Amino acid sequence: MIRRFSNPWPHPQHGFLDIARWKMGKDLGEPVWNGVASDDPAPWRALSKEEIASLPNEGWRVSWLGHASFLVQGAGLNLLIDPVFSDYCAPLPLRGLKRLVETPCKLEDLPKIDFVLLTHGHYDHLDLPTLRKLGKDVPIVIADGHKGWLGRRGFGNVREVPWFESVEIAAGVIVTATPAQHFTARTPWDRNRGHWCGWIIEGAGKRLWHAGDSAWCPAFEEIGRRFSPIDLGMIPIGAYNPRAIMESVHVTPEEAVEVFKATGCRRAIAMHWGTFRLTDEPMSEPPARLREACEKAGITTFEVLPVGGVVTCE
Repeated sequence: MIRRFSNPWPHPQHGFLDIARWKMGKDLGEPVWNGVASDDPAPWRALSKEEIASLPNEGWRVSWLGHASFLVQGAGLNLLIDPVFSDYCAPLPLRGLKRLVETPCKLEDLPKIDFVLLTHGHYDHLDLPTLRKLGKDVPIVIADGHKGWLGRRGFGNVREVPWFESVEIAAGVIVTATPAQHFTARTPWDRNRGHWCGWIIEGAGKRLWHAGDSAWCPAFEEIGRRFSPIDLGMIPIGAYNPRAIMESVHVTPEEAVEVFKATGCRRAIAMHWGTFRLTDEPMSEPPARLREACEKAGITTFEVLPVGGVVTCE
């Protein structure tokens, strides 16, 4: 029997006709943001091999590799979250899904990776060419329902984790799968055969959180009740237009601020913007809207980094 996953609360739905209307350029009645933003991709800085060669003495070092990809270093570990080093976030080299900002370093410049955390199976989060280059023995921790699929592709060291369950990946380092409102698919025939999640990482006296892909949903308040305060969040802000399609799967920048507040983040990094053109908003609109929303909310610790940007959590 094929297992399929779903979001356990009511939410807006979209269907094939909605996608068809969008792709045909039909007016979907989109609200217009009154601000000004260019269509430039995210800024970039090189991340040198020397900069990431050694582990921090305390706390964590978090490097944004573009889109939802991060190198997270601390507690004696080098972790990769949703690593995508390919030029396209698609099964074929489709021009519209080509990387618009280079990765800040080469895959071979990374230190030895101890674990890969994957939030779900979409191509812009689970990149098989990258995983294969890391090696089929690389330890992978992923949302529930993906172990068999990865196993059939030769990955033998896979641990899948259901929502709110935890696994100790090293002495004193615990990762917990957190809920999200999304879906997953690699083809038209395998929709929702795996789950989707975010990841809480606890260790070295700190609590980090990668939100994964998500629309606004009741889970964020539950995450806040269970895990607040979160020392550093990685929260998506892009790929939200048209709302008729994306409302059920991706937050807007304004909703990302509500996520920040609901989950009790002390500090956060904006992600899921400026690297691939997935949706209709101008490439630099998400951070512009985020800055405006943060100013209205009086939040000064939700940061926009260049690709290759680094923060420390000590």
